[in-house]
Amino acid sequence: MAEQFKDQGGLAGMDPNPLLRWLTSVILRRVCNPERLQKQRLKTERARRKAGEPHLVEYFHQVEDGYSHLAAQILQQFCERYDIELVCHLVRGPQGKNLPEPDLLLQLSRYDAFHVAPEYGLQFPEHSNSPDPALVALATAVLAAQDSESFVACASQVGDALWSGDRARLQGLAESLGCASDREREARLDAGTVRRKQLKHYSGAMFYYGKEWYWGVDRLYHLEKRLAELGADRKAGEKLLVPRPTVEAGPLKDDGRLTLEVYPSLRSPYTSIVFDRALQLAQDTGVNLVVRPVLPMVMRGVPATPEKGMYIFADTQREALEAGVPYGNFYDPIGEPVRRCYSLYPWASQKGRGNELLSSFLSAAFAEGVNTNREQGLRKVVEAAGLDWNEAQQHLGESEWEGIVDQNRQTLYEAGLWGLPSFRLLSEQGEQLLALWGQDRLWLFAREIQRQLERRQNQ
Repeated sequence: MAEQFKDQGGLAGMDPNPLLRWLTSVILRRVCNPERLQKQRLKTERARRKAGEPHLVEYFHQVEDGYSHLAAQILQQFCERYDIELVCHLVRGPQGKNLPEPDLLLQLSRYDAFHVAPEYGLQFPEHSNSPDPALVALATAVLAAQDSESFVACASQVGDALWSGDRARLQGLAESLGCASDREREARLDAGTVRRKQLKHYSGAMFYYGKEWYWGVDRLYHLEKRLAELGADRKAGEKLLVPRPTVEAGPLKDDGRLTLEVYPSLRSPYTSIVFDRALQLAQDTGVNLVVRPVLPMVMRGVPATPEKGMYIFADTQREALEAGVPYGNFYDPIGEPVRRCYSLYPWASQKGRGNELLSSFLSAAFAEGVNTNREQGLRKVVEAAGLDWNEAQQHLGESEWEGIVDQNRQTLYEAGLWGLPSFRLLSEQGEQLLALWGQDRLWLFAREIQRQLERRQNQ
């Protein structure tokens, strides 16, 4: 477990006053409003046309990031398919409050990219260790010597040589393509990182178009659809380069020997749009379901910047619309509302309604605009979960939940995860088969469940 996270089990965290809670909720409801987004897109497009500018897409590449290597493999096809001008930047990794543990994210990016790549028709080698820093510096120097057009043409080759640890091949690319000096490389990294900050983001493998951000191959389908609507798709009507994977339970059904662990948070936008679907996947596939609620990261002392918060809420809106999930009528439950709901969780679980309580709270906070900081709001949550409010009041404020969520937190970190929601698939013997972070990985768990059942069937 990372040192940064060892002491994050406490209940410290934000308990805003009613006015601040209301104001935050109003701002984020506006961010999540699809009508606002559409108006912004129309305004941006009008301005582009008036200025006679092309469809300008900016791409931000972090050489040692697994997600960036996946994105690099699609750049050439992306430029050939769409009528765009692509400007490529080199960037440093997230720093400061945007990411308290950059090494953990890089480790996860390698593990995640290895599992996701074949599903997208891409390649990423199993890579438990960080790439050689000297090779990272050389790969960065090669890319720093390129203009955007040559960057698109060679980024995948450079990344492949880096991630395969092929020093000779990488040196050959440096000789044939050119190689920036140390000073030039650092200047290119600084310039890209500054540009990304100007546009209010913090991560690698990011595409930017028309005041919106799109993360790697996982969000490229949003940008592809947007460009198609603008008439910029040269192959209109054909399958997207990276279509959004669907969550499909599949034909085989388990008898409870596999276990799907779900780690939700009651203040996580992404949790709010996937929690019910995760429960449904477990039911449809017959796996044993174990729900392990965890405190929101900001209530564990992990800071969140405005840039990160705005991106997450806006990105969740797009993902929710695509999945057909209600979302966006938000009333911030941070602090006391979360603690009060969790204090009822052990009792609700004894009643067989623990998951219903969490689901009801998430729906109230993220889709129904219910102020869960008020008694009538929490009562609505409790009763919608099929529980008795009078009985619930007898358990409000009990502390049993604290040990439960802290143990869940420790289990989460021991699995190499920290963000929410996270999922783990365990074998009958309790062996970890797959552990990943993010609502956009539920489809991969669905596929892995089917693969495990096929193997069992063929034994």
